[in-house]
Amino acid sequence: MLENVTFDELKIGRKASLTRALTQKDIELFAAMSGDVNPAHMNLAYAKSDMFHGIIGPGMWSGALISTVLGTILPGPGTIYLEQDMKFKKPVRIGDKLTASVVVRSKRADKPIVTFDCTCVNGNGEIVVEGMATVLAPTKKISVQRPDMPEVEIQTHDFYRETIDDCLKMPPVRTAVVHPVQVDVMEAVAQAAAEKLIIPVLIGPRARIEAAAKEAKVDLSKWELIDTEHSNAAAAKAAELAAAGKVDAIMKGSLHTEELLSAIVPSAVGLRTAHRISHAFVMSVPAYHKPLIVTDAAINIAPDVSMKAEICQNAIDLWHVLFGRDKTPKVAILAAVETINPKMQATMDAAALCKMADRGQITGGILDGPLAFDNAISPEAAKEKGIVSPVAGDADILVVPEIESGNILAKQLSFLGNADAAGIVLGARVPIILTSRADNLRARLMSCALAVKVAAARREGEIK
Repeated sequence: MLENVTFDELKIGRKASLTRALTQKDIELFAAMSGDVNPAHMNLAYAKSDMFHGIIGPGMWSGALISTVLGTILPGPGTIYLEQDMKFKKPVRIGDKLTASVVVRSKRADKPIVTFDCTCVNGNGEIVVEGMATVLAPTKKISVQRPDMPEVEIQTHDFYRETIDDCLKMPPVRTAVVHPVQVDVMEAVAQAAAEKLIIPVLIGPRARIEAAAKEAKVDLSKWELIDTEHSNAAAAKAAELAAAGKVDAIMKGSLHTEELLSAIVPSAVGLRTAHRISHAFVMSVPAYHKPLIVTDAAINIAPDVSMKAEICQNAIDLWHVLFGRDKTPKVAILAAVETINPKMQATMDAAALCKMADRGQITGGILDGPLAFDNAISPEAAKEKGIVSPVAGDADILVVPEIESGNILAKQLSFLGNADAAGIVLGARVPIILTSRADNLRARLMSCALAVKVAAARREGEIK
């Protein structure tokens, strides 16, 4: 419980304290909350070169401890901050234990206003912060349940931003943007062009494209625009340009996925390769320790085992494009259970896929399955089930049984797990940027970055 000390109960000299050690997570949380990314707090290489020769905590983190004492202990709930002055005497480093204390200095006679002496003292007894605080003290007794501390996940490495920045070393990809007739699509195209990821070739009804650009405040004068009657014609024109080698990628605009793919998939179009066309989500999940590829959640509805083998291979090849050929991805073949059951086709397919990998029919990855989702991503769950596997609990790629489960999984991770999800279609002669109307700008840019990397790998013969 939190219980306050009222104005009448406060006596000159009354004191309260709390002790807290500064951690790296504290610094990261403070930066996320305040926007204070001062390199003295966040950049070790920089901090080593400054006057303190190492990372120091933000000064106001110490001030927050004083605020905590005033707001939760003395006087506690009902206290209103009026004024605070502080002098910062010494730096606070990670691991330092600070004791923040407040002592009643004076009370007003006409109003319930109290002044406190405030200090923060480190483990060596040195004052690191001192000052005074003036508060409006509570006049009524309050006793309330102490709220639970919120649980916060810190994502310190931004895989998406790192990937996009890495693409600056590569030439932008000439990209056919199919039917970009909505404002959000036009904004994404403009941002991807500004990031030097793509060179847009806009294909669709001129009047609608220009209207969308006007609403989005996007200048079209520097981009090629090919006028078509409707979305079907735009998709067909994009496929034609790609087959002729006039564009190196295709980007879905304001049309349905099946409408776009129907112009690309037929063999007569000339975009098919020896590989099956499949979709992959590259996901950055805050609660998981590394990026995940989820496949196939958008194209192949109910793939059989031979189709799944090609879906696996496409995902493995994409993983190598993103993370290098010197590493080996761990591929979890998902099912509802982790044991083989002849009545559950997904478990039979998983067993077959693992054997195909053993025989060299799927290369470049370590496969295991069937694995339930928890066993694939949680070491604790895998251990509890007694699963001994290099993949279980540490998967890089999740191969789903069919489109419904894949789509549900990806959207759960996005909408409940706050994951970023970039989508790309693999197996065609050019990468296809497949975004959703619900995607934010960050996800759309990452999808473009994936296309840049896949197009470069195709040019260099790393994937076929």
